[in-house]
Amino acid sequence: MSTAALDYTRELPVVEGSPTAAEVDATIAAPLDQFPSRMWWIIFSIALSFFSIGVFCIGMTLYKGLGLWGVNQPVSWGFDIVNFVFWVGIGHAGTLISAILFLLRQRWRTGIARFAEAMTIFAVMCAGLFPLLHTGREWLPMYLSPYPNQHGLWVNFTSPLLWDVFAVSTYFTVSLVFWYVGLIPDLATLRDRTTNKIKKVIYSLFSLGWRHSNRHWQHYERAYLILAGFATPLVLSVHTIVSFDFAVSVIPGWHTTIFPPYFVAGAVFSGFAMVQNVLIFVRQAFNLKHIITLDHLEKMNKVMILTGSMVGYAYAMEMFIAWYGGNQFERFVFLNRALGPYAWAYWTMVSCNVIFPQLFWFKKIRRSIPAMFIIGITVNIGMWFERFVIIVTSLSRDFLPSSWGHYTPTFYDVGILLGSFGLFFTLILIFVRVLPVVSISELKAVIEGGQPSKH
Repeated sequence: MSTAALDYTRELPVVEGSPTAAEVDATIAAPLDQFPSRMWWIIFSIALSFFSIGVFCIGMTLYKGLGLWGVNQPVSWGFDIVNFVFWVGIGHAGTLISAILFLLRQRWRTGIARFAEAMTIFAVMCAGLFPLLHTGREWLPMYLSPYPNQHGLWVNFTSPLLWDVFAVSTYFTVSLVFWYVGLIPDLATLRDRTTNKIKKVIYSLFSLGWRHSNRHWQHYERAYLILAGFATPLVLSVHTIVSFDFAVSVIPGWHTTIFPPYFVAGAVFSGFAMVQNVLIFVRQAFNLKHIITLDHLEKMNKVMILTGSMVGYAYAMEMFIAWYGGNQFERFVFLNRALGPYAWAYWTMVSCNVIFPQLFWFKKIRRSIPAMFIIGITVNIGMWFERFVIIVTSLSRDFLPSSWGHYTPTFYDVGILLGSFGLFFTLILIFVRVLPVVSISELKAVIEGGQPSKH
């Protein structure tokens, strides 16, 4: 038996085949040098149409006010906060893949990290729209910032809604810097290979004088490691703080200590599903199947099994604690979720988040592109309904039956939701045309011959 066969610790190749460094450059830079395909223009037109619907609905909201929405008393949080929590969750996968897996030295992250980082930036941008619109005074955002003013007005530091402002803005800033620092070597590579004068000027400007010298690499790796270490706790803290919007209240169904880990697991769950869905299109459209391989997608599906099981466990524990705690209000809320007027949303959530992802235990399904794509879509549908169930069912049935109400979204609620998806995919489509969708420098470090041999 050969020595290689006995080397059980040897990692599988991250990139299929044995591409040279020049071939890696050419493959990843190809979408940037070619005119967009007809399919790209079709998808871009659809995304832009959805975005236009959202712009119209936002414009009407600014002109006529929040009365156009379906929010009422007692359901004063509707699609706006549901969408906010959903998009913040989508933004978690990027920093998890980039920062945490980088610190754990997981080589398989190299093919998907750059794209996941970009999705983080765009998802947080979408999320930031909704609290701003929800305030009803979108032109006064400065009052959310803790700065002294002539009126002596300070923000309420004890409110978790303000903690959201600090957490999400910090997360966005760190993720943006982390993403840009990772881009610098690739921008220098594009600068050196382009013949277009305008592109050369732009790449030269944003590559900050990078010359691929040993000193530059040393500073880069140290900065990237520090940013990864700084971003890692943010992955856990941001959605924990978002969960405090609910957990620190006294509303039945919200006042629970399981929310922080439950929200973080759900955020990673939905974020990985979105990254997986979009990467399936990217690898097909730009001929990157040997770089974004089935092994990458299978590993993401395994993470979804883990986080989906954690979410299912949280659902069961919520029900158990509501029964075991003996609190009649909590018990009613969870029975109402499963059997009340929003039962259809609850069982959609359970089916999409708990039942369907368990199919990934079968390797054939885990490695089947159509199957994983459909399951990924159902996961994101289920995670959106999870936020809907948590927010709407608890608010619509509180302590006093005399104050109960029903929430029905309007055209403008749905239009702004579609607009956020339109904005997200418009930004994604622009990104894949102007910047490398896979990290060139990291990929060249893991191809065969990219590192010195250990033997």
